[in-house]
This record gives sequence, structure tokens and C-alpha cells, in this order.
Amino acid sequence: MASEHAGHRQRMRERFLRQGLDGFAPHEILELLLFYAIPQKNVNPLAHSLIDRFGSLHGVLEASVEELMKVDGMGEYAATLISLMEPIARKLEESRAEKLTQLSNHRMAEEHCLRLLHGLRHECFYAVCLNGQMQIIHNALIAQGTLSEVQAYPRLVLDAVLRHNAHAVVLCHNHPGGQLAPSQADIDATAELEAALGHIGVALADHIIVANGNTLSMSAYGFIRSTSAGVSQTQAASSAGEVRIAHAMAKNRRKAKE
Repeated sequence: MASEHAGHRQRMRERFLRQGLDGFAPHEILELLLFYAIPQKNVNPLAHSLIDRFGSLHGVLEASVEELMKVDGMGEYAATLISLMEPIARKLEESRAEKLTQLSNHRMAEEHCLRLLHGLRHECFYAVCLNGQMQIIHNALIAQGTLSEVQAYPRLVLDAVLRHNAHAVVLCHNHPGGQLAPSQADIDATAELEAALGHIGVALADHIIVANGNTLSMSAYGFIRSTSAGVSQTQAASSAGEVRIAHAMAKNRRKAKE
């Protein structure tokens, strides 16, 4: 009998490791918890008893230690473990809220990307995933390249955005060689990624280039259609480098035409 219970516990753990809690019934979730407080015993009947007593999974998790211990088979260790779940979940949400940084304008986005990329000697490409309030939920490193080139893989960007359920995204990459102005490849990649993101209903808020401690917002310079409306060249000049950047951009465009 003991080996039968051990086999069941192992299968439950392996199932959780494969798929998370998707597909688990409420009593099975409680079973999984109880494994770690009540060793070498069939806890399935106890899990059912808890659901019957408190009416639902959240009813069990919100119950006090004293209330849980009134259920036959529940000791102090098991009751304490279960009662920890709800306050831990609350603390998790509080922790997330404390760390969420809002990128409400070009300057804040540029400062964040500068922190991500400042001082790197090789090119890196990030997708900064944002929620509906333009708060950062994840900085996804998409690619690392050589000193001369990073390729922005659209599929990897889309995967990161979907995985983190982003409503918008700020792309950023660095130019370790020091040239801040976007290359034609940067402009083309931005247009391709903006279109790909648009197909899944995600806004490209900006694409920021970092070089030698300076930043450039491609949205501020009108390279991103969905966010460039109403942004004047004067406003764009607030990016670090100002006239020098505009001159370098014009120089790049002349080279592309030659």
C-alpha cells in the first residue's frame, strides 16, 4: 500500500512539473500540497473532506489554522502549510506592484533602456514587455550578436510578448561602435516588427537605440507609425545628442541613396 501511495505522489508531481496546475481538480491541488505536510499516507480522502467542509478551493486556502484543524486528519503542520498559501499570494502581488515601473513617455523609456544596455561591449536586443498601464512586466533578451550586427528575430519577439501577455512593447538595442543614428537595417527591422506585432494586437511603443551613454527614440523621430502622430521634431530633440543625432541620421539617409 505504501508503494502504491508513493507511485501516486510521484505521478502527481511529474504531472505538475509537465503542465503546472492546468487540468488539476481542486482536491488534486490540495493533495499536492498535503504531500509535503503528511508523508506516507493517502491524503486524497482528506483533500475531499476539506473541499466538502469549506465549499471550494479558495474557501480552504482562506480558512484559519484553527478552522482547518477541526477537519479530521488535519494536524498543525498541514493546517499551517495550507493557511500560508493565501498570504503568500497576496505578498506576491504586493511585490510585483512595488517593482512595476511605468514608462509613460519617451524619456522614461530611454532611461530604462540605457540601464539595460549601458556599457555592454556586444550588441544585444531586448523586448521590454508592458501591461495596459505601460508598466514593465518583463525585460526579454531576444538576441545577442557580434560587434557589428544584431538580428531582431520576429518570432522570438512575438513569443516573448505572448508568453508575458504584453499589451505593448518597447524594443531596444545598442550600438557598441558608438554610432547612435539608426541604420537602414534598424529602420527596416522596426517596420517589420511593428507590422508583426500589429497582427496580434500589440502596440510597438518605441524602439530605442543606445550608444556611448546616449539614447535615441525611433518613435520620437517618426519611424514608428502607431506612436509618432503628434510628435514634433522639437520634442524629439530632447533625446540625448540632439542636433548631432539629426545630422547623423541625415548622413545615413544620403549614404543609403548613393
